[in-house]
Amino acid sequence: MSTFADSSALVKIYADEPGHEHIRELPALVISQLARIEVPAALWRKYRLGELSPQQVSVLVAEFEADFYGTLEQPGRFAVVPVSDLVLETASRLTRAHGLRAYDATQLACAQLAASADRDCRTFAAADKSLRAAAVGEGFMLVP
Repeated sequence: MSTFADSSALVKIYADEPGHEHIRELPALVISQLARIEVPAALWRKYRLGELSPQQVSVLVAEFEADFYGTLEQPGRFAVVPVSDLVLETASRLTRAHGLRAYDATQLACAQLAASADRDCRTFAAADKSLRAAAVGEGFMLVP
């Protein structure tokens, strides 16, 4: 079984935040291409807030990039859903249906595309309450 993880959930893999234990235990993660931007941005925000040093952030971003792209020794850790025209159209519908912000709607649209390709991808991980509620409304189960 695979789980779709939005960027707020992915950050928990790299930074100790409440709930990080649940995310780190998940064996197969599907993510949106948007995570390539959002996860490093969230980690650098932690530096600006004084939660991490620049050196710590650099290491964590490098770890994320290795997980995203893979290395010579290992393939990428994630299955990545590209942001396509279909994803954007679906996201537009989701903003109307659930009042989501654009990136949150795009994340959920990517999750729906992944679920349509793999029936076992019906679990959703996110920290944002409104995104979690929308995911439930779209038929996903939630990671605690």
